[in-house]
Amino acid sequence: MTENNDFVRPVDQDSDIGHIIVAPHQFIDLAQEQQLAEEFGIELLAAADKDEFRAGIPDASLVLVTPYARVEAADFAAMKRCRAVVRYGIGYDNIDVDAAREVGVPVAIVPDASSEEVAAHALAMGLALVRRIPGGHAAIANGGWAGKLAYDTPRFSELDVAVIGLGRIGRQVASYYSALGANVRGYDPFATFDGITAASLDELLEGSDLISLHVPLSAETENLVSADVLERMRPGAVLVNVSRGGLIDEHALSEALIAGRLAGAALDTFGTEPLPSDHPLRTAPNVVLTPHIAWRSNRALETLQASVVARCREALTGGALLNTVA
Repeated sequence: MTENNDFVRPVDQDSDIGHIIVAPHQFIDLAQEQQLAEEFGIELLAAADKDEFRAGIPDASLVLVTPYARVEAADFAAMKRCRAVVRYGIGYDNIDVDAAREVGVPVAIVPDASSEEVAAHALAMGLALVRRIPGGHAAIANGGWAGKLAYDTPRFSELDVAVIGLGRIGRQVASYYSALGANVRGYDPFATFDGITAASLDELLEGSDLISLHVPLSAETENLVSADVLERMRPGAVLVNVSRGGLIDEHALSEALIAGRLAGAALDTFGTEPLPSDHPLRTAPNVVLTPHIAWRSNRALETLQASVVARCREALTGGALLNTVA
């Protein structure tokens, strides 16, 4: 990850400056982005859908990307005057960074606007699963009562927690569980960390009561939790994913939940978003599903949009473009 990029160039009053295109979003407003556009005399276009977003890319000076659209090789090839692609957030698996490098368009991300929120969401989900809260809720909702529910719940002082991925969020999650007295182990082949016991990936996947995923989606991590892994997980284990949906074989997960091989799963991200109405996870037992909102809070949203605007200003004025991945 670099701190500047040779392709960034300042605005020239005589140059042909295109518009700013924003991918489909669910923000409260685009007031900060509009203020930037007015400051530089550029039109701001907020795409209503993926097709409108793609149509607006060729003539855009800045392309602002959310989780609800992709920027692919053909889009980069069509760019006429793009100064930067900026991603709202840390994940950039919906941007073809190799194609960006080929055409010389920098891609910047915002890695730390909502780390605390996502870590807290992961913790809350994990605690709910460990205490078998989804099953208890379902029992009452279906007219029943406790039965044998929750006898398999591990004591927290004996809980084996695996944190897969120890970047900003993963380290925070690990610190939360450690503070609560759990036995926390971690795996990350790229990050250095201390204060957390390291273990192999297979050891953690097979020998933990709770697995919390905090890795990016890539060719190496796609279906990290496969049908085979689910078969090998500790009986009664629970799985939390607030990172990327593609990390888990979702259909295999739903089968494992129905069969009772897992005690529960909590997901904030999915392979396809919104989650299809006929997706088996919607009716699987012992699940907590949230609609990709782990990052959300008023403070996080303000910080996220302000950080994107700051990167846009850097691109427009020739400043050092922070947090580039291409």
